[in-house]
Amino acid sequence: MPVEYDEELVEELRRVFARLESKVRLLFFRDPSAECLYCEDIEQILELLSATSGGKIVVTQHTAGSEEARRYSIDLYPAILVHGIDEWNVRFFGIPAGHEFGALVEDILDASTGRPEVSPVVVSALRQYVRRPTRIMVFVTPTCPYCPLAVRTAHKFAMMNRNIYGDMIEAIEFSDLADRYEVYAVPKVVIQVDGRDAVEFEGAAPDSYFAARVLEAHSVEAPAELLRELEHL
Repeated sequence: MPVEYDEELVEELRRVFARLESKVRLLFFRDPSAECLYCEDIEQILELLSATSGGKIVVTQHTAGSEEARRYSIDLYPAILVHGIDEWNVRFFGIPAGHEFGALVEDILDASTGRPEVSPVVVSALRQYVRRPTRIMVFVTPTCPYCPLAVRTAHKFAMMNRNIYGDMIEAIEFSDLADRYEVYAVPKVVIQVDGRDAVEFEGAAPDSYFAARVLEAHSVEAPAELLRELEHL
């Protein structure tokens, strides 16, 4: 089991989830026709989250080819989709274990409020210039301490603009995809626009830098306000 169920963890989750302002829905997708090494582990993680939330986290299960999978453009399995006060494209492909477990918990908190911590300058740029489907793929491994920072940025951006799909992709589970993008170090970020690869970079980065790379993927120069934020990094 990738997440230990000691009493300290259970009590900490209860304290954290006491801050939930509204219900959060976790949609779990799997492909019954394919081998899934970690699906049972993922189910246990989701059960733990639900059990410690006081009824505020609801878990539903869906399969490849289902109406929900088509509706939310789920193309890799297993997958977790995080919905809160709105339906965003906040997605985990593969097991959210190790350091990524913390990213999932923080996403749940943000989903319950719809108010992730993002500077107004970044929010304005994302909403003004990202008008086409934009997929931010963040390749991670469970032992990478910096990967959750990149995952959280992609997910916060997805909450700011529903044209953005923020995806954690566990590189070991999806090794063929990781090989395709030559993932030799993590986190590695690949940004697609309209399904086409546009920008790639490695490492966790501040929101303003991340946003500038998203705009670059759209062939948009960073506005002056965003450049000023970058200068103060």
